[in-house]
Amino acid sequence: MKFVLVIGDGMADRPVEKFGGKTPLEAAHHPHMDEIASKGTCGLLQTIPPKAATGSEAATLSLLGYNPEKYSLGRGPLEALAVGAPLGWDDVAFRCNLVTERDGILVDYSAGHITTEEARELIQGLNQKLGRGEVAFYPGLSYRHVLVLRGRKYSPAVRCFPPHSFVGHPVSTLPVTPLAEEAEETARLLNRLAAESKALLTSHPVNMRRAAEGKSMGNMAWFWGPGRRPRVPLFHELHGLRGAVISAVDIVKGIGLCAGMELITVPGATGYFDTDYEGKADYALRALEKYDMVIVHVEAPDEAGHLGDFHLKVKAIEDLDRRLLGRLLSGLEGDYTVGVVADHATPVEVRTHTRDPVPFAVYRKAEASSKPAKRFDEASVKSLGLLLESGEAFIRLFLGLP
Repeated sequence: MKFVLVIGDGMADRPVEKFGGKTPLEAAHHPHMDEIASKGTCGLLQTIPPKAATGSEAATLSLLGYNPEKYSLGRGPLEALAVGAPLGWDDVAFRCNLVTERDGILVDYSAGHITTEEARELIQGLNQKLGRGEVAFYPGLSYRHVLVLRGRKYSPAVRCFPPHSFVGHPVSTLPVTPLAEEAEETARLLNRLAAESKALLTSHPVNMRRAAEGKSMGNMAWFWGPGRRPRVPLFHELHGLRGAVISAVDIVKGIGLCAGMELITVPGATGYFDTDYEGKADYALRALEKYDMVIVHVEAPDEAGHLGDFHLKVKAIEDLDRRLLGRLLSGLEGDYTVGVVADHATPVEVRTHTRDPVPFAVYRKAEASSKPAKRFDEASVKSLGLLLESGEAFIRLFLGLP
């Protein structure tokens, strides 16, 4: 048996009154998701437990069957592992966004979705000017990067603010603050680095060009998601399956690495609306020749949710369905299980992650459906009355375990 799980990041939503009281999933045309729903088992899934942070790290861990309240990993170290940053057990890693600050206000969490090439120049410039033995910046994709502080004297016990949740807020109200006495030096350092990054980046040639072209500048480094190197049980030891992950997002890659899964790089995968959906499908089909389970993660619906763009989210869902899922279904052979699920909701009217239960559909070839739905959307699967209260329950259902 082969297993394929397609994760539409932030795909779940809430009804939007001005669009007929529909969610983007309800408004979108997605015949391949509907096919899986009509043949399989559908329901709602609570991916984020009460004590876990509302984000992709908790939700993705949950989908793999790990309790996020037990394995609180931190976004920074997961992304550090994904970009290949050296990370000792005593080091602390942070996610580092390139953001746009204007007149003291955080106006863009992604610096206008700055290109990876431009961002790499900026991060390398920060590392040359601000990096030293204990401080190192590592480039990732687009606006997503990593800061590593080396040594036990630095602490992850600081309060940070995820920038996508605080667009429009004054920067002065969002400093990093210590949550314990041993974290005071860490907080001071991070706030100093952020302030110095603004002075350095504002006059950088990359940002001068972007400003001249009317684009948002990546004129400040923003630190959040702290943590030390994580330890979790390996997925293949828990379930006896060799797994692989396809994603352009470092947090998902890092979780895959921690779980002992292989990372498969798709050259055209961007983590944005222009990602290579067909390439992800093709690489997934080839990966199934070697691996028992492949996770295919698509970031685009989440980005549309953060932008508050209903129509763009509908398009992202339709692209995922037509260009990726349809291609997968047409290429699958033999005995297989295919699932489609959102990791969390990113409602367009909220523009950030929420704890809402998310829809899922699982189809196992040659097995009678137990909870089919005519359509794959929040209302249709909710009407079936099946609510899984944990990711562990979902992975057992997905893998056909008792």
